[in-house]
Amino acid sequence: MQNPSAHENTGLQPQPPPEEQNYGATATHVRQGPFVSVSRNGSAKRDYLIAAVLCYANLINFMDWFIVPGILLDLQKSFELSDGDTGLLQTVFILCYMLAAPIFGYLGDRYNRKIILGAGIFFWSGVTLGSSFISELYYWIFFLSRGLVGIGTASYSTIAPTIIADLFEEGRRTTMLSIFYIFIPVGSGLGYVLAAGMADITGDWHWAFRITPCMGGLALVLLILLVPHRTQRRTAAHRALSISGTIRVAAEKPGLQRTAKTTWCQDVISLAKNLIFGGITIGTGILGVITGAEAARRLRKINNKADPLICATSMFVSALCLYIALMVAQTNILSTFIFIAFGELFLSVNWAVVTDILLYVVTPRRQSTAIALQILVSHLLGDAGSPYLIGIISNAIQAKNGCSFQWSFWSMQYSFIVCAFVGVFGGGFFLLTSFYIEEDRKEAERL
Repeated sequence: MQNPSAHENTGLQPQPPPEEQNYGATATHVRQGPFVSVSRNGSAKRDYLIAAVLCYANLINFMDWFIVPGILLDLQKSFELSDGDTGLLQTVFILCYMLAAPIFGYLGDRYNRKIILGAGIFFWSGVTLGSSFISELYYWIFFLSRGLVGIGTASYSTIAPTIIADLFEEGRRTTMLSIFYIFIPVGSGLGYVLAAGMADITGDWHWAFRITPCMGGLALVLLILLVPHRTQRRTAAHRALSISGTIRVAAEKPGLQRTAKTTWCQDVISLAKNLIFGGITIGTGILGVITGAEAARRLRKINNKADPLICATSMFVSALCLYIALMVAQTNILSTFIFIAFGELFLSVNWAVVTDILLYVVTPRRQSTAIALQILVSHLLGDAGSPYLIGIISNAIQAKNGCSFQWSFWSMQYSFIVCAFVGVFGGGFFLLTSFYIEEDRKEAERL
């Protein structure tokens, strides 16, 4: 029997049968010959190249997520959708995404991950391209296509992080996971800007869906050529390791809802075309990820409950900033964007820490399933229904007070306030988590 770690990430030789593989604590006691170090040093560059391919695909993943928010007003006008129907568009996407995530998590823990990733990229890129040819008469097909894209992206979000976690050890693994998840805000911002820019340049929103499929095709080729067919899973050595990475599920923001046709709305569209909104999302996301990871690293030295306390604090501050942004939106657009920036910044802070909590309270051989369940629960209680709920509240307020431009704006403003109060509840649940985090961590280390 050959030592599995000798060719851990090459995927060039067949792996030993399952009964002969080294799992759990036994993996750390296998005697390694001198050739192992040479093999690992020789494959280091390949590992970084594999991580770069996965980061690139993650960028495309979240660009596809935020194409619709970037052209939401165009879609609403083209398909003649109400606020509620517009919110339902995002709800369909999230529902399919969160329901598919546990399935792919289960498959990723048991079957070949490269094949699942490749199939997912091919599927969601193909559906995205196909949606660019849907006419205004078949709006229900467009809704269906967004649901199918959600299924495809779920395959990637649940599995790709576990491959990166298997390629690197301790400190380097922390760094690479952080880089991987930084592409959440980068992809979100670029997707929004790309969609709005293409619709503006061509005068047709359909073109917004024709760029990322080409990028997805390149990602699929790189995946086939550079990512090994199999990667050895790490287990016991990493059970107690806290990974300061970030994860997309808490970061995903609900689709932007239609606002009133007022001067404020025109200012927002103008600023979006000048890349301000996309720039805020990218900049605050990157800064928030780095700040959260560093704050957690330092504060853990003096408080074992630092992780949930950081999450709670960031949620409280983010909710306050969002509330203020909504209150000043009609009178001062500059202040609105400043408080949106701070709100996104503090919301991004807890991405890194949430991933830390997830990965050190779950045994490594079930991390794909754990990520999938987190996706399911967080979206079920969050943005799966919130866009539709916000749209319904807005419709109800307009129906009661008339359909003037002023009430169109106020109805959306009052609807979004719900998000601020939900943020406060989220902070409260993180505070409750602080009472149990140490016990859960120790339990995971004993498994």
